[in-house]
Amino acid sequence: MKTALISAILLTASLAGAAVPSGSAKIDLVVLAGLKQQNIPTSKVCTDAVFLRRVYLDVIGTLPTAAETRAFLADKSLAKRTKLIDALMERDEFADYWANKWSDLLRVKAEFPINLWPNAAQAYHHWIRAGIKENKPYDKFVREILTSSGSNFRVPQVNFYRALQSKEPEALASTVALTFMGVRADKWDKDRLAGMAVLFSQVGFKKTAEWKEEVVYFDSMKAAKNAASGLLSKAKFPDGTPAKLTETADPRVVFANWLTNARNPWFTRNIANRAWFWLQGRGVIHPVDDCNAKNPPSNARLLALLQRELITSKYDIKHLFRVILNSKTYQRSAIPASKNPKAEALFAHYPLRRLDAEVLIDALCHITGTTETYSSLIPEPFTFIPEDCRSIALPDGSIGSPFLELFGRPPRDTGTEDERNNTPTAAQRLHMLNSSHIRNKIERSKKLAPLLRFSKGNPQKPVQALYLTILSRYATPGELKIVKEYAQGPEVKGKMGARIVLTDLAWALINSSEFLYRH
Repeated sequence: MKTALISAILLTASLAGAAVPSGSAKIDLVVLAGLKQQNIPTSKVCTDAVFLRRVYLDVIGTLPTAAETRAFLADKSLAKRTKLIDALMERDEFADYWANKWSDLLRVKAEFPINLWPNAAQAYHHWIRAGIKENKPYDKFVREILTSSGSNFRVPQVNFYRALQSKEPEALASTVALTFMGVRADKWDKDRLAGMAVLFSQVGFKKTAEWKEEVVYFDSMKAAKNAASGLLSKAKFPDGTPAKLTETADPRVVFANWLTNARNPWFTRNIANRAWFWLQGRGVIHPVDDCNAKNPPSNARLLALLQRELITSKYDIKHLFRVILNSKTYQRSAIPASKNPKAEALFAHYPLRRLDAEVLIDALCHITGTTETYSSLIPEPFTFIPEDCRSIALPDGSIGSPFLELFGRPPRDTGTEDERNNTPTAAQRLHMLNSSHIRNKIERSKKLAPLLRFSKGNPQKPVQALYLTILSRYATPGELKIVKEYAQGPEVKGKMGARIVLTDLAWALINSSEFLYRH
């Protein structure tokens, strides 16, 4: 009966209006122009209920509460979507969620094979989160990562150079290119990578008397040696331009000046493309960290527009998010209006995506009022996590749980986007349907307990409460009819009948695609 109930749960969509900033309208015009060339129709704008759930998950990795859902759906203001976007970006969960994203890219992991060690991983994560919380301009954020020197415990951003499996100049250069330019340097010719590697050949690493502390610095002795050997004269930027280096100047600063220049084609393109990918589910260049001549943007005008928005806003990432989130392109339904295989790449509709492992377990805990237990292979003071800590706020990739592992959380070994695996598996389906882990969350939940009882005065009330809590919308008349018929069936008997119906309903909703996917 649970399977029958699951299959009866359907998505709905209808047209809704919203106030749109000028940059968002420009996005829509450029996207529509690209679709028109291919004669591809767009999906309708999604309903308020779909938008509410989508924007909560995409912006803060957190489900709305039933009360927040009721309030938003009851609000008749045309600008309510814009207001909600602004409000979400000021919440603490915004900093938690995006610090988690950046920690994946920057390989914030205490143990093997990155080996930052717990106290350095904690400091690094705290620095990343603080930068997001204060909305530090992106060019400044990157410049501090690339040019800072000092103790990895006291100047946390220097851990960027330590969070590698190799500290050879070629490895440092390749990681910089991947993270901040969105390119795979291993696909370059040897001379191109060698020229960039010179710019990172003077990075020094020095141990201290404190356990696991390491100082990252500009090594002037290496610089003098490289100047004497003629190596400095071979330094080149990735575009082939010679880099003029002296033995007294830190070449990391020289590279950062080149990289963050507004005329640089790689820097702004990379972060604009990643931001679009994070919010829209697919990059304008896709995959986002393999930009090359053989992998062109699906809509070059769109990518150029996103880059201009970043530059004119002085690299304000929140501004770029607002422009994307307020666009009709982002707010389109996930139900395709065309079978054209190019529709998704040209953003004719919002793409379905399974919830990330951290977001999914946080959603289950949010719904049931339960917590998770996290642990590290090497228990140290920094790895003891408070019981109420959410997965999106975990500071270290070495701290996890069997659930996170099963559902494809990235290991943070390479910093590539494809480390995260959101492809559903049979083991995941069995866990959601049959595991004692999920069953106990539902059946022993103090938060769900009041909802798992039929109200004598209004039997629809607990059903609607479950839909609002789990799916962030009201049940449709058809769904209410299905539940009523199930409650009157021969399988449901005795005094516990109401609880059985509502428990099965909660289980069915949690196992539905509507819950498990962003849509």
